[in-house]
Formats: sequence, C-alpha cells, structure tokens
Amino acid sequence: MHVAGKPVGFWSAVSMGIGAMVGGGIFALLGEAGAISGPAVWLSFILGGLIALASGYSLARLGARYPSAGGIVEYLGQAFGVGPLTGSLSVLLYAAAIVSLSVIAKAFGNYAVALLPVSGGYWAEGFTVAIVMTFLLVNYRGAADVAVWERVTVAIKFLVLSGLTIAGLATMDPALLSPRHYPAPASIVYSLAITFFAYEGFRVITNAAEDMPDPARILPRAMLGSILVVMVLYVAVACAAFGSLPAEQIIAAREFALAEVARPVFGDLGFHVVAGVALVSIASSINAALYASTNVAWQLARYGELPAAFGRPFGNSREGLLFSSIGIVVLALTLDMTEIATLGSVSVLFVHGITHAGHLRLAHETGASRTLIVLAILLIGVAIALVMTWLSERGGWLIWGLPLMLGLAFATELILQRLTGREVRTRLER
Repeated sequence: MHVAGKPVGFWSAVSMGIGAMVGGGIFALLGEAGAISGPAVWLSFILGGLIALASGYSLARLGARYPSAGGIVEYLGQAFGVGPLTGSLSVLLYAAAIVSLSVIAKAFGNYAVALLPVSGGYWAEGFTVAIVMTFLLVNYRGAADVAVWERVTVAIKFLVLSGLTIAGLATMDPALLSPRHYPAPASIVYSLAITFFAYEGFRVITNAAEDMPDPARILPRAMLGSILVVMVLYVAVACAAFGSLPAEQIIAAREFALAEVARPVFGDLGFHVVAGVALVSIASSINAALYASTNVAWQLARYGELPAAFGRPFGNSREGLLFSSIGIVVLALTLDMTEIATLGSVSVLFVHGITHAGHLRLAHETGASRTLIVLAILLIGVAIALVMTWLSERGGWLIWGLPLMLGLAFATELILQRLTGREVRTRLER
C-alpha cells in the first residue's frame, strides 16, 4: 500500500542498500583485499557477508520497532538513553560514515582518470569533488529523487556486472583459484579489514525508515534481501576476477581492478565499459550514503550532539547535507585509501557491536532472537580482534586510530553538551 509522502518502498529500499554496498567495495577495493588474501578473497567476502547478515538482522528488527531517519542513533538512544555514551558513539558513527564516503569519492576519481583520456595534474581530485557536489544537488531535491536514481543505477550496474561475472566464470582458469595459491589462513581473515567495508553500506536502509510507508514490513525484508544479493554477487565476481587473471596482475591494477579483469574476456572495449559502470556504481553508493549521513546528522542535531545548524532546512533536505559534503571533499583530498577504509570499517564494527549489546535490553520490545543478537556481537568482536591483530603486525599509527577516534568523539560530545546546554536524559523521549 502506498502512503502519500512516503516515497521509499521495498524495491527502492533494496536498491538503496545495494547501491550503498556495491560500489565502494567491489569496484574500489577488490585489488586491495586481494593484496592481503590473494585468490582466496572470495572466502573473505563470505565471512564479511555472514557478519553483515547477523548485524543486519539485529538492525532490521530495531528499525522495524523504532523507525527513524537517525537509524543507529535512534537505537542507541532507545537502549542507553541520550547521554555521553550514546552521544559519543553517534558522533563516532557519523565521522566513520564521512570517512568511508571520502574513500568512495576518491575511488570515483581514480576510475574517471583510468577511463577518460586525461593524465597528470589534479584530474582525479577534480572528479572527486565534482561527484560529491553532483549528489549534494540530487539530495537537495529530496528523498524521491534519491530513490529514483538508485533504481536506475542499480539496474545498470547489475546488468554489466552479471555479464562480466558470467563471462569470467565461463572462461576462467580454475587452476588460478587452486588452494595452493592461497596465503596463510590468517591473511584470509585479516582481509576482513577490507571486505567488510564492502558491506557496511547496508545500514543506510535504516535511515530511510521514516520515508517508508510500512517500515515494520519493508525494512527487515529489504535489509536481509539486499545483503544476500550483494553477498552472492561479491563471491561470484571475486571468483571470476581471480580465475581470469593472476592475482599479481589484479593487485598491480588495484585502483581499477575490475575494469582490468574485463580485458582478457572483452578486450579494451570491455575495460572501458566496466570502468564506465564502475563510475555509475560508485556514484550510486555515494548518493545513498550521503542521504543516510544527512539523516544521521539531523538526528544528532535534534539531540544536541551536533550543532543545531545540521538540522535546519536546506532545500528538501537539511543543512547536514552541506556540512557532510564539505567534510567528504576535505578528507578525500587528504587521506590514503586502504588505511582509511580499514579505520572506517573497524569504527563501524565497534558501533554496531555496542548497538547490538543495547538491543539485548530491547529484545522484549523488538521480538528479536536473543541468540542471533549474541551471535552478531560475537562475530563482530572476533572481526575487530582480527583486524587489530593485523594492524599491530603491520605497525604504524593506524593501530591507535580507533582509540583516537573514540577519544575525539567523546570530547566532541562533552563540548557540544556543554555549549548547547542539553539536559542529559536516561531515556530517549518519543
């Protein structure tokens, strides 16, 4: 049943979730994940998908019971009240979303330079800024335009990706996927630092709950359905890619790995077609995630955890859209892709784990299985431990990245709480 003023139906929600996931991951970071786990990267995608499914189940049940544009921000408030813990984790989630978007925007710039006859100078940076500004305008017009764009772009990317995958699987050399080429088992699980990033966009569906005519029915189905579809796609694409080219060649072309995979099957034309679809796919990921981050910023502004300006009207959206877009551009022009993708992943995993722990306090209201909620918590805990182990073995500053982001988020919460004079409540008022 259609409800006037509620433009995000089931297929629009599925398209939004797929659009947010497919683009930032399989196009931007397939080569980066392969650098860690080699031709066994398909196993890492399965592991990442299982974590996403467990986490998605918990978030979907929360979203069905508490439909809100704020998504996880709302669920944290329901479980823990609006106080320093909820505020700090919400600010951390928002910051991680902006960091992740900056990685995706950077990937768009890299693919644009690979596809178009340009070189040198600052072309990649220019394309990065241009795509963010484009979707600032799309989101400025409101949720209906966001939903329409997602349906169109998801159809395009699936048509081409399916064709590439089928052709790749039909012509691949199975010997390239032989376990004798696999790295140590630890490397396969360590690549979760990258492969989970390819799934983390699924949570944007929860941010569209207020624009759904029947969120209790639509949200859980759209959430789990989109994750399953993407999981199958990722595994198939990874097998086709690493079965068509040696891992070394894919890693060497890591900034546009999937386009390079098309060469053996379709030649230079295939390279350009896949690179073009990558641009569309990454663009749709930016579109959906920018929409979600704007809603999160608005929810945070409502509770005093971001300045009130983030919640003021801006066209058919909110001013958080403008501030988020500026932050994405700044970070995309200054940060390294692989390290920041890892930092974004572990930050999101941490927030998800705390959210699921809070869900245990609300399971009597959501009707969710406590066993499945605990499973989500355990899987996330193991994933974080593995990622942190990998970071410690690599050395460098990134091992302190999560504690640093947590500290900055907590400091931001305390400062804004003092500036806004917000009264800390023990329970979210509805």
